[in-house]
Amino acid sequence: MTELLDQLPSHLRPAIEEAWTENKEARERLEIENKLLKEELRLMRIEKYGPKSEQLSDGQLELLESEPGVSAGEIETEANRSEGEKRDVGQPRKRHPGRTELPAHLPRVERILPCTAEQCRCGACGAETRVIGYDVSEELDMKPAEYFVQVTKREKRACPQCEEGGIMAAPLPAKIVEKGKLSNAVIVDVMLKKYRDHSPLYRQEANMDRDCGVNISRATLCNGMMTSGYWLEVIRKELIADLLAGNYIQADETPIGVQTPEKTGSNHRGYLWQYGRPGGPVVFDFQMGRGREGPRKFLGNFNGHLQSDGYSAYDKIGGKRIVFAGCMTHARRGFIDALKINPKESRATETVEVIGALYAVEAHAREKGMSAAERLALRQQKSVPLLDELKKKIIAARQQAMPQSALGKACNYALGQWERLIVYAGNGDVEICNNLCENSMRGPVLGRKNWLHFGSEDAGPRIAAIMSVMETCRRLGINEREYLNDVLPKIPNWPANRIAELTPMAWQAACAAA
Repeated sequence: MTELLDQLPSHLRPAIEEAWTENKEARERLEIENKLLKEELRLMRIEKYGPKSEQLSDGQLELLESEPGVSAGEIETEANRSEGEKRDVGQPRKRHPGRTELPAHLPRVERILPCTAEQCRCGACGAETRVIGYDVSEELDMKPAEYFVQVTKREKRACPQCEEGGIMAAPLPAKIVEKGKLSNAVIVDVMLKKYRDHSPLYRQEANMDRDCGVNISRATLCNGMMTSGYWLEVIRKELIADLLAGNYIQADETPIGVQTPEKTGSNHRGYLWQYGRPGGPVVFDFQMGRGREGPRKFLGNFNGHLQSDGYSAYDKIGGKRIVFAGCMTHARRGFIDALKINPKESRATETVEVIGALYAVEAHAREKGMSAAERLALRQQKSVPLLDELKKKIIAARQQAMPQSALGKACNYALGQWERLIVYAGNGDVEICNNLCENSMRGPVLGRKNWLHFGSEDAGPRIAAIMSVMETCRRLGINEREYLNDVLPKIPNWPANRIAELTPMAWQAACAAA
């Protein structure tokens, strides 16, 4: 600017300098706004084009906007281009690990391929050749699903000498849907395909008709699911009791579409709240809204540690002695966003590195199989000094960052949650983050992309019961099919005061004892 002023006539310089000084504040404000808008635009584009686009420059991202048909593969190729060229020129390729062995527990079905007629005669002398061995190879094969009709003949008996004894018939085996046309195994299979493999009922209906010639209506399949959910609600109540009896719960929530009579052409926005304990039960709770009434009713007077993100609905719930713990992953996420915008942001890089060191302490504790007391001692020795260092770096970064920038927002969130973020360091049972709880949300999130919504508000609690049981089984390493085939048919006739014997935890313990 000084060089430009020197080129002007002397009588014009004072007026130009005065105008420049007066507009300085407005220019600085516009520069800040421009920078913040560029940050938001870059984050939106990264979210649009996927994780690989983080490695692209702003110019490359802008070019993608003019290519509406760009594929994820093209983005990945562009992001890795320079690395690939370097690898081709100077670095050796990684050695292929080789083919993995097929599972030993699968049955082997042999087929022998004989040589051709020409190969059975020696090409030199014409004598008949003999078998000296085999070249053996293995491949995974399959049979399509096989459906069959189970014909049940109940033996009937009567006394040939006196009519007063009447006729007696063998009792029917327990069924999930009384007098239903689907067997227990079929109902469980449909349930697993929908709520574990995320295949909606209309797709299963079409597959059964196309592949096996079995025409079962969607209404019949849906009735099997809703009846199963009704029975599993009693198991869910036992899971809730087990969860609330402990002193540590992780919580998270996700939206889910719900069809309602009040809305036509669009879904009501309901929510699935998830509560779980590492190594213990997982419970989904369906609510029509995201307010704190849901968690307040579920948790009641819970007085242990409640770990969640910074969502305000978790505040002012539970008992008087409840302790709120934060999630380090959520705090870290803001600094990762700052690095997506500017990979050379040293303050964000330093913060992420310290958080990485905190996670390394946790990884070491898991590798050594430490108890809660041992993990607490390790955290006091290793993690507490790292947390002090982390807070200093975040405070220093906030002093230099614009409040509305990605880095500024990350600092404000972390410091606002600080007292909750450090709770884990004083308790060997509490995890550093809510990742386990978030991972358990993958099923509902993937499911809603396929079956889109709940059919009604009444279906919500029953589906939540199915998800609770299946996710508890998954977390405990229980085979869901074996558990459901065994337990679900028993529930209708099981004594109400002994339902706790049918929970996944009790079933697993009984199987281990047997």
